[in-house]
Amino acid sequence: MEWFQNQHVVLQALLATLFTYGATTLGAATVFFFKTINRKILDGMLGFAGGVMIAASFWSLLEPAITMAKTLGIAPWFPAVTGFLAGGAFLRLADWLLPHLHIEAPAAEGIKTNWGRSVLLVLAITLHNIPEGLAVGVGFGAAAAGIPGAGFAGAAVLSLGIGLQNFPEGAAVSIPLRRDGMSRRRAFWYGQLSGVVEPVAGVLGAALVFYIQFILPYALAFAAGAMIFVVVEEVIPESRQAGNEHIATLSLMIGFAVMLALDVGFG
Repeated sequence: MEWFQNQHVVLQALLATLFTYGATTLGAATVFFFKTINRKILDGMLGFAGGVMIAASFWSLLEPAITMAKTLGIAPWFPAVTGFLAGGAFLRLADWLLPHLHIEAPAAEGIKTNWGRSVLLVLAITLHNIPEGLAVGVGFGAAAAGIPGAGFAGAAVLSLGIGLQNFPEGAAVSIPLRRDGMSRRRAFWYGQLSGVVEPVAGVLGAALVFYIQFILPYALAFAAGAMIFVVVEEVIPESRQAGNEHIATLSLMIGFAVMLALDVGFG
C-alpha cells in the first residue's frame, strides 16, 4: 500500500480503475458457471450497486467538492451545484444520443441503429462505467491536491466500493447474453468489454484535475451528478421491473450502509 501511495496520481488512478475493471471481468466470468441468473438475485445486486453509488456520490465526491470550494474562497454551494447538474446533463445527452439496450428492455434507446443486441447491451453498461471511472480518477486527483476530507484512503475506499458494485454489472451483461444463445466465451468477452472504459475515464479524470486543479471541485461534483443520474434513470428502475421492489430496496439500503461504513470508517 505504501508503494501504491507513493506513485504518481495518474498511475494510481490507472491501477485503481484496472481493479474496478477486474471486478467487472470477474462478474462476467460467472457465465462459465451459470446460464441463467435468478431475477431476484439480479435485482438484489442492482439495488446493492445503486446504494453504493449513492453513498459514494456524497461522501467521496460532493463533500470533498464543498470542502475544497471553501478553501478556495468560492461559495461552497456553487461548484457542487453546477458540477452536479452538468454531470447529469452530460449523461442525459449521452443516453439520448448513444444507442443502447437495458437489461430486459423491449427496445433499444438512443439513435436508431442496426447494431446487434449484444453490442447495445454492452453500451448500456458502458454508460454506467464512464462516471464510475471518472469518479475514481478525480478522487485520486483530489487526494494528490491535498484537499481536506479527500485523502488517499478515501480514494482507495471509493475504488473498492465501485469494484463491489461492478461485479454484478459484469454478470448482468454476460449471463443474459448466454441465456439468449451466445457461447460462453463470447458472452464473457462482451461482459468484460463493458468495463474497459473505466481505466480510460479514470486516467483522463486524474490527469485533468492534477494539471488543472482549479476545476477539481467541479469535476468531483460532475462525477457525482453523473452517478446519481445513472442510479435514478437506470439502476433503480431496472431493479424493480420484475416486481422485486422490496428486495431491491433492502439491497440498496445495504449497499448504501456498506459504502457509508467503508468511507466514513476508513476513508
